[in-house]
Amino acid sequence: MDTKQHIEKTEALIDALRATCSAYGLSGDSSEYKIIVQVFLYKYLNDKFGYEVKRADTDYRDRLRNAEHWEEAYKAMTEAEREDLQDFVPEAPRMKPEFLIASLYNRMAEDGFAGTFDDTMVSLGQANADRYSIKTSGRSNVALFEAITTNVTDVDRRDDFAKALVNKLITFNFEEVFDQKYDFFATVFEYLIADYNKNGGGKYAEYFTPHAVATVMARLLVDEKEELKSITCCDPSAGTGTLLMALAHQIGEDRCTIYSQDQSQKSTTMLRLNLILNNLVHSLPNVVQGDSLISWGHAGKNGEMMEQFDYVVSNPPFNVDFSESVTHKAFQNTDRFFAGVPNIPNKKKDSMAIYQCFLQHILYILKSTGKAAVVVPTGFLTAASGIPLKIKQRIIDEGWLRGVVSMPSNIFANTGTNVSVIFIDKANKDGNVILIDASKLGEKVKIDNNQKTVLRDFEIEQIIDTFKQQKEVDDFSKVVTFKEIKDKKYSLSAGQYFDIKIEYVDISEEEFNSRMAEYKQKLNEMFAESHELEKEIMEQLGKLRFEK
Repeated sequence: MDTKQHIEKTEALIDALRATCSAYGLSGDSSEYKIIVQVFLYKYLNDKFGYEVKRADTDYRDRLRNAEHWEEAYKAMTEAEREDLQDFVPEAPRMKPEFLIASLYNRMAEDGFAGTFDDTMVSLGQANADRYSIKTSGRSNVALFEAITTNVTDVDRRDDFAKALVNKLITFNFEEVFDQKYDFFATVFEYLIADYNKNGGGKYAEYFTPHAVATVMARLLVDEKEELKSITCCDPSAGTGTLLMALAHQIGEDRCTIYSQDQSQKSTTMLRLNLILNNLVHSLPNVVQGDSLISWGHAGKNGEMMEQFDYVVSNPPFNVDFSESVTHKAFQNTDRFFAGVPNIPNKKKDSMAIYQCFLQHILYILKSTGKAAVVVPTGFLTAASGIPLKIKQRIIDEGWLRGVVSMPSNIFANTGTNVSVIFIDKANKDGNVILIDASKLGEKVKIDNNQKTVLRDFEIEQIIDTFKQQKEVDDFSKVVTFKEIKDKKYSLSAGQYFDIKIEYVDISEEEFNSRMAEYKQKLNEMFAESHELEKEIMEQLGKLRFEK
């Protein structure tokens, strides 16, 4: 079975889980995404365990691999043998025989199966709490699994609901795709979360970053020629983790550690799944749920207030009402928020530009040799006053700006705001800045009645190649110096630096004389017509008489 077929079967599983939720009255319910994500993760962990134990370099491998049903062979092992086996598969979850999907399938005829199902999920989470738990900014653990059948209000239907879920999980196996990592699961993850990001996320809007934008950001940040190891990567508004996954994939999952924080419980749940799917389990202890601006969850190792990172990526919320938080003492840190904090407007408090605070925070947590890529509203590029100007002055005067890419309109299907990506390099060695206007690129498509622009593969390569090679292309890109930017009053809009082209056409002397004769003739005709009008006007004026 090829990758496309696996993706289709995986998407069919997700659709089947959604359909089951719908059949039991949970479609659109706040619990629906939790149920689908948890059941999907349960399936993944079950198959991951089977994959690892059947390829482990142990005496038990052939016993499991050659069995008609490896789950039965695993169950037949002694407890001491299973504990010994677990030591040889550090990448696998801790799995007792009763935690396996096959075990649940064999118990479906028992009374109270819903309780059995929930107890199994919760116990599996508890057995793996040290490996898969994440924390809130208050340092509370967020459980891996919760009881989910209780979300069905009709008690008499809970057993059938649990059975329906288990029946969906035994239709195929993930084992054949585990070596494909990011390329496979990035596509699956986008499909999995598609229905849960359509309407934003309330106060902290959970706008899903398109895979193409994430790819551009990661590939422009990471120098493929550089040998990277023990790299720290951070996203203070991580959402579901698309940007971090792309960055980790570009660096190498085994060569970097992820740090993240997000206000949303929903997004953090999705982020945990994303990390597990992409072999970044070692970074789960660094996932924090909480407000990054007032309760940052990553303290420095040597007593510093905050950890600093090699790479930071972010697609922060742009405008939200944070009037209740703005008085918090955290915002009084003038080193961190050097340009200030937006004032609370009398009206439209939800227009407070919170991205300006995130941008300052990112500069603060970035190492002196660090690199960052941040999505901002395109209006930031030409802002001539206030906090945006102060931020631009800082990154230009310090020589930190590496480049800007203005994206096509509607590249985010659920927001009409035009966006650009600014690239920070605190160790910018050559002092040049490349400005790219990619606003005319992309293909228009319709998704859920929304017009969206999608960057095609060759356009992604065009942006990346132009940026890395610092090419100047008419009406597309311009390489400028920091002095030139200062002379333009800190504008970062590529269009303001493009040369005005005047096209000249070579013609012969005969053509020149012919055209001049034609112009003279037309002018003489116009002058003659003008004289006739003058004469008529004077005649009409002469006819006017005063009447008492």
